[in-house]
Amino acid sequence: MLLKVKYASSSLIATLTDYGLYLTLVNNVFNPVISNIISSGTGMIINFALQKKYIFQLNRRLIHAFLLSVGVSIGGIALGTFFIYLLNLNTFFSEHQYITKLLVTGVIFFYNFYLKRYSFERRFL
Repeated sequence: MLLKVKYASSSLIATLTDYGLYLTLVNNVFNPVISNIISSGTGMIINFALQKKYIFQLNRRLIHAFLLSVGVSIGGIALGTFFIYLLNLNTFFSEHQYITKLLVTGVIFFYNFYLKRYSFERRFL
């Protein structure tokens, strides 16, 4: 349980960056899909650095952990971007981007936790 709390704390920092950047971009510059790719990529980099330093015990070579983690993150970004795209087809979600991003972020949290744990520690549970 402590691991999930620590993971949630580091994820909160990365997620707040992602969320804030997304809302700034989607409201001022880009469409939701492009905004999500940029904001999620930024959050991914922050999250990797925090997880490496504070969360997971590195049980593989750094380059392998990094590549697996990036692969998981890119998969999460792709999945999240797909969900953003689908939800924006609905008028309610396209008018309430803060809800859209929050919903997608919640789903992707669990995907990221278990697959990144495997990337660092070679175990899922």
